Amino acid sequence: MASLWFERAWIGNGWARDVRLRIADGRIAAVETGAVAGTGDERHRVALPGLCNVHSHGFQRGMAGLSERRSRPDDNFWSWREIMYRFLDRLMPEDVAAITAQAYAEMLETGFTRVGEFHYLHHDPAGAAYADPAEMAGAIAEASATTGIGLTLLPVFYAHGNFGAAPPSPGQRRFLNDIDGFAALLDGARAKLGGDANIGVAPHSLRAVTPEELDALLAMSPTGPVHIHAAEQVKEVADCVAWSGARPVEWLLDNAGVDKRWCLIHSTHLAGHEVPRLAASGAVAGLCPVTEANLGDGIFPAIDYLAAGGRFGVGTDSNILVDAAQELRALEYSQRLAQRARALLAGEESPFVGANLFARAVAGGAQALGVPAGLAAGHAADIVSIDLDHPSFAGTDDTTLFDRWIFAARAGAVDSVWRAGVKCVSKGRHVEAGAIGAAYRTCLARLLA
Repeated sequence: MASLWFERAWIGNGWARDVRLRIADGRIAAVETGAVAGTGDERHRVALPGLCNVHSHGFQRGMAGLSERRSRPDDNFWSWREIMYRFLDRLMPEDVAAITAQAYAEMLETGFTRVGEFHYLHHDPAGAAYADPAEMAGAIAEASATTGIGLTLLPVFYAHGNFGAAPPSPGQRRFLNDIDGFAALLDGARAKLGGDANIGVAPHSLRAVTPEELDALLAMSPTGPVHIHAAEQVKEVADCVAWSGARPVEWLLDNAGVDKRWCLIHSTHLAGHEVPRLAASGAVAGLCPVTEANLGDGIFPAIDYLAAGGRFGVGTDSNILVDAAQELRALEYSQRLAQRARALLAGEESPFVGANLFARAVAGGAQALGVPAGLAAGHAADIVSIDLDHPSFAGTDDTTLFDRWIFAARAGAVDSVWRAGVKCVSKGRHVEAGAIGAAYRTCLARLLA
């Protein structure tokens, strides 16, 4: 049994002093507060629970920075999507493993300890299924094993190009399945998982599935997480209304039995009447503020949603920039820009924005990925150590530590990260960063030659 000792640790939703975490078999065996550091304890300053990254497309890390050139007067999400389709056309399983490992190492370095991989790249470049239909899922599992990050695999069902079972475009050929093919893929993906990895199901969006297919998918996975893109784009909302007479989130709430195991990704464009309904459903809104800003998606109505009791988690989506604190910062800053006011995502009981955002993201992210939240006995030993010697923390106290990390710190604020009790990050760097980075650079040099 290993022991880690911290001057302070975030236990539940508050600080505890002189905390020893005893770790056995990848889990926290005991939490001792008011403990004197022992000779065998590894000592650090601050312990936080690791965050769950609720939404990632790992392979898109490889195209970060390749879509920032203006190509037409109306550049938007839909034109970006065409660039993404062209990039993924050349990816093989070994490429996906190398690129995704780089993304996962960066996640760990910033405080994410588990990732929900929204995995829709299933087939070969011609659109044909591999002999092993879960070949690409195996590449994701390999990246998780290489880096040590916890994995919630979310195989994506994608069958159509738009609402009403419209035919898919050629660029979507590597995503497509029918229900029987997806069932085989899901079974194969389950067999790829190890450790404490878990699995859910992800109907891509209401654009990509019919109501009948959605029912079949839910029957395939009656207990695990359910993730779906919803209301990310204005055009998507308009197309859904034209198809069904209802907005995407409204349709899901009326027809799909949305509850606590659901995570609605983005939900950017909610009408006023949808906000309290989504909050009351118990589902998690999966927010990706950095990607949503990069793609020009819009701003999630976080103030009203949190006031209604809504739950959220954060994700890195396109992995244009992988940084847990930056996602939380961008969420608050988007509200400030929209409202022309400050300190908006706080409340009377939690007046410090950083602490409020962090606590909510820990709880909502864990719920969305189907794992327990926080540092507690029996939970996975997913622990993040903050370096209080970083200049941004000069003069900090318990009340301002999260604010200094989220709003004021640059790279290097995270010192160490343990995932399932194994130290994956030391002195701010992933322990295998050299090898992972070399494989990534080799892969990108070949793909972009």
